[in-house]
Amino acid sequence: MDIESLRDYCISKKGSSESFPFGEETLVFKVNGKIFALVNLDGDLSINLKCDPTLAIDLRERHAAVTPGYHMNKKHWNTVLLDGSVPDKEVFSWIDHSFNLIAGKR
Repeated sequence: MDIESLRDYCISKKGSSESFPFGEETLVFKVNGKIFALVNLDGDLSINLKCDPTLAIDLRERHAAVTPGYHMNKKHWNTVLLDGSVPDKEVFSWIDHSFNLIAGKR
């Protein structure tokens, strides 16, 4: 996956916005003013996504590219290294999951 397809997918989510509140190396996507994805642009491309805690553990056990969320609450966030080892379709479904967890909160 490349940054363009990742960005296009995240920004296509209804009500999403993008910004760089933490500097030029971290692209942040929000819905309802809350973060649903953080993309590391410095070095290896990766994305932090909110996740149901039980699912978060399962994904970490099944995929070497999925680790506890870097600089995030490790119970609720995963970091996904976008090295091609996880199919794009699956990463997109995890983005949907993160978006839905955040969009459902008011």
